[in-house]
Amino acid sequence: MRAPWTTGLALAALALSFQPAAAADAAAAWAGLPDWSGVWGMVGNTVFDRATVVPPNAGAGVTLGAREHPPYNAQWEARYVKNIAGVTDGTFPDPATFCGIPIGMPRMVNSPDGYEWVVTPKQVWMLTENSMGVRRIYTDGRKHPADPGHTYTGHAIGHWEGDTLVVDTVGMRAESIVDRTGLQLSDQRHIVERIRKVDPTTLEDQITIEDPLALIAPWKVTKRFRLQPKGTYIFDYACAENNRNPVDENGRTITTDSAGKVIAN
Repeated sequence: MRAPWTTGLALAALALSFQPAAAADAAAAWAGLPDWSGVWGMVGNTVFDRATVVPPNAGAGVTLGAREHPPYNAQWEARYVKNIAGVTDGTFPDPATFCGIPIGMPRMVNSPDGYEWVVTPKQVWMLTENSMGVRRIYTDGRKHPADPGHTYTGHAIGHWEGDTLVVDTVGMRAESIVDRTGLQLSDQRHIVERIRKVDPTTLEDQITIEDPLALIAPWKVTKRFRLQPKGTYIFDYACAENNRNPVDENGRTITTDSAGKVIAN
């Protein structure tokens, strides 16, 4: 009969034999991940439908160009046209202008503020300066839950295809405003993204949105982000108690420069 202490030694030796293999697997998982470190800033305008906004200093008589809006059905197109008119006359209630609710997805990838990425083998986090947002993308092989609920960022799962992160997001709230033109989608929207570095300082997000209640076809949009100079850091922007910009008499946030001069509202 084997003595108890010899059994303990055998188990310990077996455990030690697995440690190098486990450590090697963990190191390989980390080594295969891309480097998305640093602070990133969005390239281009902060609207998805760029033709709905007249360029600054365009002069008199300039009209909107060809629409780049989502392929809405008639009901949602009418709603969008009404919202655009509300933006023009100052009556559209965009919650982002007075810190009403978190901006949610897909507006999270359409913000002028800074972004950071934390890439790990089992999760990828997108950290936004706007409202100090956190978006969790699970890359551990899990599936969407049967009922993901409806949250601002939704439930996101992802997998890697080489250096490209493919993200599938469902379960987003309906009342989120997609951008400042008044663009909206329903809570049935389904977003698939392909995110990768196209060069050392450019991150690209190819976005495909399906929405059976609002759209008659998939809507594709591409956003790009530029790596900011070394030393750039994320500001504590809580979007609470107006800790960053003044608000005018109509409750709209005013953007100022470092000297306090108004540059936009």
